[in-house]
Amino acid sequence: MRIRSTREQRILNIKTAVRWLLYYLIIFICFLIMTSGTWLKPILLVPAALCIAVSCNQYASAFTGALCGFLIDISCGKLFGYNAVILAFFCIAASLLFELYLRHRFVNFMLLNAAVSYIQCRLDYKFYYQIWNYENVERIFTRVTLRVWVYTVISGIFIYLVFSLVNRFLMPKTHLTIEEAIKSN
Repeated sequence: MRIRSTREQRILNIKTAVRWLLYYLIIFICFLIMTSGTWLKPILLVPAALCIAVSCNQYASAFTGALCGFLIDISCGKLFGYNAVILAFFCIAASLLFELYLRHRFVNFMLLNAAVSYIQCRLDYKFYYQIWNYENVERIFTRVTLRVWVYTVISGIFIYLVFSLVNRFLMPKTHLTIEEAIKSN
């Protein structure tokens, strides 16, 4: 294993601090966009939390997922903690999935984003509308819930591009020595 010099360690610490500062600045901007406008807007914090989850460890993913879930609850006027539990669970699962099985590819992220967004929108519809047996409740699903899901999946493209740009410049790169490269093959 290669030992880093103090200068390299200091640069790594600065890049990590700037990267996390930008992550939470992007989350705050997504929260501001979610709190403005009409009812039919994407839930931008779901793809933002998943973008952080696929590139970080489980603890950071759980904290970020819970924070984004609390912000979704605040912006949508839902029960406080409902989306936090759901998003923290999915962020931990996404982190483990990308760490153990999947590669960091756009298609993998979009499939995960579509699945998590659909589950989140479907649970929201089921617990806030369908459970109460309102008249014509299926219209809410087709006219509101599915539109929000489609908007969330489409907005995931742009959020993925922003996070990949931040990660390209500020994510620490792992360096292997010759001995480590030979042993890994």
